[in-house]
Amino acid sequence: MANLDKVLNIEDLRKIARKKLPKPLFNYIDGGADDETNVCGNTHAFDSARLVPEYLVDVAKIDTTTKVLGREISMPLFLAPTGMTRLFHHDGETAVSKAAAAAGTYYSLSTVGATSIEDVAAVCDGPKSFQIYVMKDRGITREFIQRCKDANYDSLMLTVDIPVAGNRERELRYGFSMPPKLNLAGIAGFAARPGWVYRALTHPKAILANVAHKIPEGSSQSTSLIEYIASQFDPSVTWDDLEWMISEWGGPFAIKGILSASDARKAVDRGVTAVMVSNHGGRQLDGALSAFDALHPIVDEVGGECEIICDGGIRRGTHVLKALASGATACSMGRPYLFGLAAGGQEGVSKVIELLRAEIVRGMGLIGCRSISEIGSKHIA
Repeated sequence: MANLDKVLNIEDLRKIARKKLPKPLFNYIDGGADDETNVCGNTHAFDSARLVPEYLVDVAKIDTTTKVLGREISMPLFLAPTGMTRLFHHDGETAVSKAAAAAGTYYSLSTVGATSIEDVAAVCDGPKSFQIYVMKDRGITREFIQRCKDANYDSLMLTVDIPVAGNRERELRYGFSMPPKLNLAGIAGFAARPGWVYRALTHPKAILANVAHKIPEGSSQSTSLIEYIASQFDPSVTWDDLEWMISEWGGPFAIKGILSASDARKAVDRGVTAVMVSNHGGRQLDGALSAFDALHPIVDEVGGECEIICDGGIRRGTHVLKALASGATACSMGRPYLFGLAAGGQEGVSKVIELLRAEIVRGMGLIGCRSISEIGSKHIA
């Protein structure tokens, strides 16, 4: 177990994760599409904005609670969906969802998670969302929705920014593709981390748990599952499918992957609860707008009509404050908690949440805001 007491920021956890994970897995988390300009660009976009503090305000008591997707959460930051989390630590989604629940914030389970909808619900008593795709077989999508209802999930989020797969060259370099076809570099990367290999061999295999029942008995290997789910991604999805899913679900519903004001308007007109402004962590279209840069026109178009979530590039509490001051309801993060998970399991995820919460509280005190509702456009330049 890494000594997390010495960790001061997300970059410290990233460095620990790099030492502990096989190269193919670390680069899967850390990498993006093409030249990866958006991977760092998502974070650097926040540098263009400056916070404007107001002083002589009584900030002895600071309240970070807010409401997102039908639930009150302890702070305006929650855990975005990430696929196959168990690859990075043997406790996977179980550890992440428990850490989120303990912190009083949302956990989002991915369709391509290694833990089932039901198993996450059994261990996570906090706010839960399921990230969903429209599959070619609409029966699978309908099944997911019903299973989420039965397991008392609070919301759904539809990811729309993968009509085709992004070109992730780091993954190709190690053969960590879909399906995996490890080359010599990939095999060497795993061989260099015997501790990870041992834990992987002595704990349950990472599979796509939510579609495992779709593979015939006797052939339920990870590769078969990955090939199956890849074959189900539907490039023909339209706004009519979104409207159908909202109707099927009947509860709080987010659309994830929106970067244009016109798409945000279409989504709101079809009944979404929240627009998640996101470029998939720079893993799909390289050179796209960052989430923060896309935020302003989207707020101008639909602000006040739906919740707006800034997803991508969050590494500091001040990034969250800049997004809120620009009109976001809340933010979500993926890579930071994966670094924490790889570094120290559930304790590592909790460390990420603890660090960012402390930075949000400190930042609110320094700009003169006692509650989330007090943060506004006057606090950003």
